[in-house]
Amino acid sequence: MMIALHKNATTTPAVRAQIQQSSASEYELAEQYGISRTTVQRWKHRDCVEDRSRSFRLGRVLTSRAVSIAVAGGSRAENSGSTVVLA
Repeated sequence: MMIALHKNATTTPAVRAQIQQSSASEYELAEQYGISRTTVQRWKHRDCVEDRSRSFRLGRVLTSRAVSIAVAGGSRAENSGSTVVLA
């Protein structure tokens, strides 16, 4: 079976399942698997062991001026005018 992992993934679905089922401390699990405690915390609290989609998710509020600049290819944005929500 071929497993498609995120290119920066430090764990596999099997390791993630073991982390979720373990009663060991976050520190012990991090040491055991050679990963950070943050990674252990992340997988302990998720409902599944699959990578979340990293597809286009722009959740920012931009001013209409900033949208105009972005569309025109500029790099300067200002916080004035009405806002446009991109989600």
